[in-house]
Order: sequence, then C-alpha cells, then structure tokens
Amino acid sequence: MTPIVEIRHVSKSFGRLQVLRDVSLSVPSGSVTAVLGPSGSGKSTLLRCVNHLETVDDGEIVVDGEHIGYARHGDVLKELSGRALARQRASIGMVFQRFNLYAHKTALENVMEAPVHVLRTPAAEARERAIALLDRVGLADKAHAHPAQLSGGQQQRVAIARALAMRPKVMLFDEPTSALDPELVGDVLAVMREVAETGMTMIVVTHEIGFAREVSDQAVFMADGVVVEAGTPDEVLRNPRQARTRDFLNRVL
Repeated sequence: MTPIVEIRHVSKSFGRLQVLRDVSLSVPSGSVTAVLGPSGSGKSTLLRCVNHLETVDDGEIVVDGEHIGYARHGDVLKELSGRALARQRASIGMVFQRFNLYAHKTALENVMEAPVHVLRTPAAEARERAIALLDRVGLADKAHAHPAQLSGGQQQRVAIARALAMRPKVMLFDEPTSALDPELVGDVLAVMREVAETGMTMIVVTHEIGFAREVSDQAVFMADGVVVEAGTPDEVLRNPRQARTRDFLNRVL
C-alpha cells in the first residue's frame, strides 16, 4: 500500500531533553498503526508532530504528499502561515487523552463546530452529519447533553465524532482510553474498531495491547525516543526481536 504518512528522520528536543531521535516511519493508506512503549518514550510527542502541534528540530513529516507545517520553495522549506496550517490540520483528525470538548456546548454543537467555522459547511448540512455521527458512535440520544452530563467514555466518543466530522485523511489517537475508568474503555475501543473497518488511516498511541494485536496492521514499539522495532502485530507483539520490546511486553501482559 502507498504510504499516506511519512515520518523521515525526525528529532525533537525540549531544552536539553531529547525526546525523539532520528525517528522514521511509514504509514500505509487505509492502515491502522499502533504505537506502544513506556511512558516518556516519545510516543505522544511524535503524534503531536504529525499535525504540527509540536515543531520538529530535524527531519520532515509528509501527509498525503504535503510537508506538514511547511511549504517547499525550491530547495527551502518555509513555515506555513496560520491559515495555511489550519487548512492542513483540518485534514488530520486528533483525539486526545482528555476530551477537550467545549463545556458550554452540547454534544451536537461540539461536533458541528469545526465543520461550520473551519470548513464553512452550511449549518443545516453540518447538523445532519453531526446527528449521523453521534448515532454512529452510539450517542444519538445524547445529542443535546452537555459534556458535564456525559461519562468520560461518552465524552471520548463525542470527541471521535467531532474529529470524523471534518472528513479527515488521517486520524490520530493519543492514548484515547487512558483517562477512562476500566468499565468505559470497551465502548470507546469498539467505536475505534468500527472506524478502522471503514478504511480510515489511523495512528493510535495506546497501552491497549489487545486492541493493537487485533486491530492494527502495523505495530511500533518505541523507547527512549527511538523506534526499537516495527512490523506486523504478530512480529512485534508475539515474536519481538528486541530484548527491550520483550521486557516491556513481559511487564504489561
């Protein structure tokens, strides 16, 4: 399959702390890539670099043929303006650990917000799609509820619907179940499985080994800011080649 996301020799530091070290990764179109590893391994930072929430120090990230955060002028990459960057980000959906919903807006209004104000979708059309998406994530009956009236799992499902409302080319999930009570995790993972089955390209930073084994096409194990190994779920999660990967899996399984 043709890569839709290409991460090429990316490095990133915060002050003296180097968080990513020469990371390269290709994500085929229509695939699910699960990124695993211990806390502090650089997983979330890598994900945030993909939509330019964090800038890279070295290397480049290309999504669907476009350099993220930059435009090429001859042999030089120049950083994009706010409007051009917003256009790029509109095609890259992101679901965070904490749901980041607008507290003063209903679930329906949260899902409608970006299509109306970023894509300039007519309100009636955005409303119709938002209702359909809330139904798709099992929350049609909660359309007029505010976030405070929803469980954490329900809020996360609204967040997934909100990201899908922008019709993204790629969906990024940053540990989407880590802030949830255990009994709420299954509903969110079920929605993510359904999204994967539609052929959406997904990069999922997760500690859910079962989800990674069952749903992903590619598993990536990171530690200390580098990709230790990458391959199929069977290769990485059942028969890891690297001792660092085996040690991690022995601790979490």
